[in-house]
Amino acid sequence: MDSRRAVVVLVIAGAAYVTAILQRTSLSVAGVVATDRFAVDATALSSLAVLQLLVYATLQIPVGVLVDRFGPRALIGIGAVVMAAGQLVLAIAPDIAVAVLGRILVGAGDAMTFISVLRLLGHWFSPRRLPVLSQWVGTLGQSGQLLSAVPLGAVLATAGWQPAFLGLAAVSVVVAAAVLLGVRDAPPGAERGRAASLAIALGQLRDALRRPGTRLAFWAHAVSGSPGTVLVMLWGFPALSVGLGYGPTLASALLSIVVVAGALIGPVIGLLSARFPYRRSSIVLGIVAAMGAAWAVVLLWPDRPPLAVIVGLLVVIAVGGPGSLIGFDFARTFNPGPSQGAASGFVNVGGFSISVVLLLAIGLALDALSPGAAPAELYAWENWRIAFAIQFPVIAAALVPLLLARRRTRRRLQEDEGIAVAPLWVAMVRRRRARRSRKDVR
Repeated sequence: MDSRRAVVVLVIAGAAYVTAILQRTSLSVAGVVATDRFAVDATALSSLAVLQLLVYATLQIPVGVLVDRFGPRALIGIGAVVMAAGQLVLAIAPDIAVAVLGRILVGAGDAMTFISVLRLLGHWFSPRRLPVLSQWVGTLGQSGQLLSAVPLGAVLATAGWQPAFLGLAAVSVVVAAAVLLGVRDAPPGAERGRAASLAIALGQLRDALRRPGTRLAFWAHAVSGSPGTVLVMLWGFPALSVGLGYGPTLASALLSIVVVAGALIGPVIGLLSARFPYRRSSIVLGIVAAMGAAWAVVLLWPDRPPLAVIVGLLVVIAVGGPGSLIGFDFARTFNPGPSQGAASGFVNVGGFSISVVLLLAIGLALDALSPGAAPAELYAWENWRIAFAIQFPVIAAALVPLLLARRRTRRRLQEDEGIAVAPLWVAMVRRRRARRSRKDVR
């Protein structure tokens, strides 16, 4: 473990995840072009992203079971091939119906990647490194969104739709070859931890779902990851480029802030998770509160908010990406090794299920506000104010089961391990009193 070969596996697995994010978010920068190419409205356009994420979310639990049974290498390679097929279909799609098929394939291939990468890292690296390493891979993987925002945007503008999506398909083929040649499920001689049969893997899934820590992980991922997904997946580019009038170039640059800020903040979140393992849910709640405050400032700003305020919003939203990865850390710590693939698959359903709801609801709201309008009127900033506000009740509703799962998880910790997790303010008061006592002794 932690050998030179492990570094090679890490690089290839990281590249596979970067590519998956590139394929997942490729429609964001192409959204305005797709509206004209397929002659569709916002609801129809959102259906491309919604179906893609719906397939992604639906397949997470089956993929988790398959990872536990067949190993991560096979799933990562197959996923890359399926994504290549999806982008090929999208490149030649003559209408929206065929384009939908292409995005469904992209979602299916994408679904096989991240939880397989996490399982692979667990085989090759020591447990003490995994919280920080998972944050590094998760946040640096978001550079795929940067690739979709800048190089892909440039190819779309210069070469056009078909060469851009054919190029995306070729990238996934290269990744599949690299996984086949350079990755193995585990170091030589190490236990691979595969389930002996699908029936056993399904039993491990049932055990994982019974644990309150797994449910806490699900909702932690849901509330922290979905706002960022909504922006980078589809609606950020038209809101910035048309709604706020920044144009394609500046809009792409602004969306890259989510990637850069997430990469910088991710390791800090990982260190905090490792340093305060019983306060990870508090970190998630703090991130959600910050995102809510940032959105409120932007949406309530008189007229159009200044650029600095938008940059601030994007930086805060960027923290949600690393925050959502805490959910996978919950899945790892509250589940034994053989069932971690299934548990991680279930967790990954959380954020993307909420994202599906938000993506579709925002598209419906835009069309209801300006039915049959051209993009310039459809994507007017006043429409975005109302459409983006839909996030508040949806996230608030998801916080309720999160808090319930957190209470049950802490109760289970106290019953099984004798660990009592006091409320954060109580812990801070106790720590302050302890410091004062030490000073008095001196």
